Order: sequence, then structure tokens, then C-alpha cells
Amino acid sequence: MLELNVNNETSRLRAVVLGSAVHNGPTPKREEAYDPKSLEHILAGTYPIEIDMVREMEAFNRVFEKYDVTVFRPEMIENYNQIFTRDIGFVIGDVFVKSNILPDRERELDAIQYVIDQIDSQKVVRPPEEVHIEGGDVMLWNDYIFVGTYKGSDYQDYITARTNLQGVQYIKDLFPTKIVKGFDLVKSKIEARDNALHLDCCFQPVGINKGIIYKNGFREEADYLFLVNLFGKENLFHVTRDEMYHMNSNIFSIDTTVVVSERNFTRLNNWLRANGFLVEEIPYAEIAKQEGLLRCSTLPLIRD
Repeated sequence: MLELNVNNETSRLRAVVLGSAVHNGPTPKREEAYDPKSLEHILAGTYPIEIDMVREMEAFNRVFEKYDVTVFRPEMIENYNQIFTRDIGFVIGDVFVKSNILPDRERELDAIQYVIDQIDSQKVVRPPEEVHIEGGDVMLWNDYIFVGTYKGSDYQDYITARTNLQGVQYIKDLFPTKIVKGFDLVKSKIEARDNALHLDCCFQPVGINKGIIYKNGFREEADYLFLVNLFGKENLFHVTRDEMYHMNSNIFSIDTTVVVSERNFTRLNNWLRANGFLVEEIPYAEIAKQEGLLRCSTLPLIRD
């Protein structure tokens, strides 16, 4: 049995589901793009190819091996994108929540069923149909659960709006002892530089008391100020619009002092090192073209 335990983003990682880029399928057609950044690369002819993405994911996997983390991979589905396991489920405490994802991604959940089968079935939940929630929008910070959402009345018009207000309420009901805070995110169907697809595209805690943040990813300044007050401005690394586009806030913590980051994130990586972090730099720029990075391709199961 897998004894699930995840209460924050940075405690020592013991077990994780890492996505897979094997048999990723052909470049999508423009009408098949789920987000503006993928669309941009489809149209430009720069959409990532399988061999490059497999290489990047293996570099990530080697870091996990180095730190003795148990890694599960999805069962392979031919011609299918299985990179972003963060979307399909998430763990809070000792509970595995299956996401209600876009319907044509349901098979991704089937591909990790062999992992879910190792969890106590009493601890696996699936929200009702009207509840939309994806793991990229759910961020644990000890007593807090931060949830990215979109409050606009045009929610249903945005394929980039992934977690609705019912999703925030569902988490509140499921975890009554936690402080659940919803954040209204900026969405765009056409401009990737103005689209916070998930909360982890504009915010992520690192270490014990620090974080990476993009102010303009929040529709309400009050939401941004909430985090500034909670963490302290001096503890936050503010990314630029361009750094947000390249997914600087979407790195991944193996421990409170060990972070996996993209090797091109020079300014961020220097800041992390200056603040006492060991930065494991890997190439991940091809996968980033699909508006997802390191956090998006992981589903942590156990942290100390």
C-alpha cells in the first residue's frame, strides 16, 4: 500500500508520478491546441518533437534517482500526450483527488490506475461532474490550501479556465480544518504572456518561507497582496512578464533546500543559490512550449 502524505510543496519528496513523453503523437492541429502557447508554436512550426521531450524528461528522472525518490510513470498510450500528470490528480494530506479534466484527457487517468490501485480506496475521491479542478491550481502550504480559479462570467468560453468556483468550494468542504484561499487568475485564449493557465504559472512557494510570484497573473491585487503579506515581500522573487511566459514559477522542490529548475532561468537560479538553495539545473525548454514545466509534469504522492 502507498501511504500518501503531502502537506506542502517543499518537504522531502519520497514518491512521485512523473509524466512521459514517449509516443507523444504528432504535432496537434491548430484547433486541437489546449492553450495559447502551444498554438503559438504549432503555427510557428516550432512545436516540440518527441525525441527532445523524452530527453528532457529523462534528465528530470535522473535527478529523482540521485535523491532516491520512488518514481512511477504512466502506462504508455500510443500517440497521446501524457506529460502533464499534475493536471489529472493531486494529493492533499493522505487523500488522492482525481481531477475532472477536459473529457478527451480522461485516458491519462486510466494510465496511472495501477498507482491508484495501491492506495486505500477510502482515500481516493472524485468530485461531482460540475466541479472542475486541476492539480496545477492546487497548492499546499501547511495550514493553507491555495486554489487558482477564474471568476469571470465567461468561464465556459475559456478552455484555459480549468478550476471553477465549485472546485474551490469542494476543497473547502473536503478539508474543513484547512484555510482554503481562492485566487482569481488572469486568462487569455490568444496571448500566452497574459495567460495564467494554473496557479503554478504565477506563484509557487520554495523552501520554508520563500516564493516565486508574478504580480500580473492575479486579476485582483488583493490576492497578490495576500501572498505578499503572508510570505513577506523580501522573501518573494518577482518574475517579469517574459519570465512568466517561460514558466519561471513552475520549478519543482525535492526538499526545502533542493530545487529542480530549467537551466535557462538565470536570474531565478542565481536568486535561489543566493538564498541557500541547491539548484539542480536541467533542460526543459522544449516541454515549456506546451505551457507547462517541471511542477506540471509531476504528481507528488509522499513527502516527509
